[in-house]
Amino acid sequence: MPLQTISKVNLIGAGWSDFKQLTKVGLSLSVIFSSVAGYLLAAPIINYQTLLLLSVGGYCVVGASNAFNQIIEKEPDKIMKRTKNRPIPTGRMSVNVAMVIAVFLALVGILMLFSINPKTALFGAISVFLYTSAYTPLKPITPLSVFVGAIPGAIPFMLGWVAATGQFGIEAGMLFMIQFFWQFPHFWAIGWLQFDEYKKAGFNMMPTGEKNKKASRLIIIYTIFMILISIVPVFRVTGNLYLLPISAILIFALGIVMLYYGVRLHKEQTDITARKLMLSSVLYITLIQIIFVIDKFLH
Repeated sequence: MPLQTISKVNLIGAGWSDFKQLTKVGLSLSVIFSSVAGYLLAAPIINYQTLLLLSVGGYCVVGASNAFNQIIEKEPDKIMKRTKNRPIPTGRMSVNVAMVIAVFLALVGILMLFSINPKTALFGAISVFLYTSAYTPLKPITPLSVFVGAIPGAIPFMLGWVAATGQFGIEAGMLFMIQFFWQFPHFWAIGWLQFDEYKKAGFNMMPTGEKNKKASRLIIIYTIFMILISIVPVFRVTGNLYLLPISAILIFALGIVMLYYGVRLHKEQTDITARKLMLSSVLYITLIQIIFVIDKFLH
């Protein structure tokens, strides 16, 4: 292979790698997973064109939010081990290039979501706005940023329902609440693990400002709220969204696993337990979305 061709291949590979880091491909794909789950829950018949628009548009919207976030946090990102090798802090990508990518993705994503229906586009736009203009600027100011960030973070699951129905009702609201309350134990576990790194960068993600029993007590409380809200549909009070008893039992059991690690963290106050809580929270949100979708097809 000629040297010039090899250089082009390497350049393309490097550019793609930086794009994936800028848009946080792992996080973006998890958001798509939630949106698709919400769509499958609501759609009477699967429209694959809508599903494609939701997936690609959703990736663009989340990718834009992540890109804007990294532009704003370019200086703190240089300090933390977890982020110092990102494209902007290392200088592999300029802020101007990142801004062009972010704006392009935001516009394309919102247009794709609008082609599904206006409400889907509206919630996509709200997500970008809150993540970029509220959550990110608040991170160095107050731990309450987690509460603000939980709003755009809770949109994906219900976004799929809105994409399928064109409506925001009690069903979409319930999906929003499940993912909203889930984020507190999840992100506080991450905040516990990254406490020193965040502190160096000027961020404080813990609800009490410290890794202490007050913080772990709040983790337990919000985990209990999350469990209770997640099984509300079994009582058939949430419109067209409901669960069979066996599904509710499975979801409750998964929640108890999270609660177990929350209680252990309260007792032990260790990073090892915080990591187990964080991993169990990822397992929880993934599996309950699968359970909800399978349950729908069992009715």
